Amino acid sequence: MPKPINVTQRAQDIKPFQVMDILSQGKILQVQGRDIIHLEIGEPDFLTPQPIINAAITSLNKGDTFYTPSLGLMALREKIAGWYQQQYGLDISPRRIVVTPGASGALLLVMGALLEAGKHLLMTDPGYPCNRHFARFVEASAVSVPVGADTAYQLSPQHIEKYWNQDTQMALVATPSNPTGTIIDKVGLKALSEAVKAKQGLLVVDEIYHGLNYDGVHLPSILEVDDEAIVINSFSKFFGMTGWRLGWVVVPESLEPVMDRLTQNLFLAAPTNAQHAALVAFDRDSLDILEQRREVFEKRRDVLLPALQEIGFSIPVKPQGAFYLYADCSKFLSDTMNNSMNLSRYLLQEAGVAITPGNDFGQHLADKHVRFAYTTDETRLMQAVERIHAALTKLSQKQ
Repeated sequence: MPKPINVTQRAQDIKPFQVMDILSQGKILQVQGRDIIHLEIGEPDFLTPQPIINAAITSLNKGDTFYTPSLGLMALREKIAGWYQQQYGLDISPRRIVVTPGASGALLLVMGALLEAGKHLLMTDPGYPCNRHFARFVEASAVSVPVGADTAYQLSPQHIEKYWNQDTQMALVATPSNPTGTIIDKVGLKALSEAVKAKQGLLVVDEIYHGLNYDGVHLPSILEVDDEAIVINSFSKFFGMTGWRLGWVVVPESLEPVMDRLTQNLFLAAPTNAQHAALVAFDRDSLDILEQRREVFEKRRDVLLPALQEIGFSIPVKPQGAFYLYADCSKFLSDTMNNSMNLSRYLLQEAGVAITPGNDFGQHLADKHVRFAYTTDETRLMQAVERIHAALTKLSQKQ
């Protein structure tokens, strides 16, 4: 027997997604011939817009297969800066924009540069789980702040006052958020920024779902009210480029040298072909396609939300962004079906519908919540609801 290799404590502390167990079981069932409706993975079901694909092919044929500058193609940094002018009326220097291997690469750079070992990051519970793992990876720790419907599942100035201590350096919020799809309006962002500044801390805002906003609401960037905040963004969600692994971070210009050094050492540069493809992501042809898809996501939300509520799921805050519904499933729990993970497994086996248990997003009431991703078409969404309703009816008759 080979001798076991000891891994670091930090690696052991980084937990896998519970949803991957659901996904794996779903694939096994599919191999067995079952029809599985996937509402568990946060990935748009649309292909990357064709103009972006065409640009990638053209770039490869031209021989654009070499490294780019570490901070990204200047032409792409300029395009992103133009996006902030177009969308938010902000004059952002391209030098403040760092192109990264996905939003994950951006988060790793930010925490590596600005979060000291042993210090604390405040984030919501529920919240995107990788955020706390990034903090752990740089030998810091995340303080999970329990949030609920009263603050639309977002951090508030009151949370900052209550949970900030001498070891806290940073607060991280997402608007729209994963898993709840809720947003923070301009007034809320300003209040949050002022609360963090009063603690002499740093505010990082995840804006990767910007562009996927509904009900005609204006989705402000934190940079509209706080030019010193740090913004994480990505080409994965609104732009439909998940597999291209391309994101960006906007930082104060004084941080450009350290971001350059870290990027050189950790990644060298973001993928070259993805950068050339993204140059056309902001063109009119691409944006017209993306706007049509945004409208589709909004319609899906408007179909799935009331349908789930009608069969007994509680969703107290209507999400105005992203493509998720975070639902209280307490009505369906019992002594035998006692948590959201067991319920998710039951619905996969009995109904052929894959959803995400709340445990993936934290601990606060996680056993009583599940997440639905409306990343499939309306016909399949309604079919999923019908299957879930039938399975839950069957479950209640057994209890």
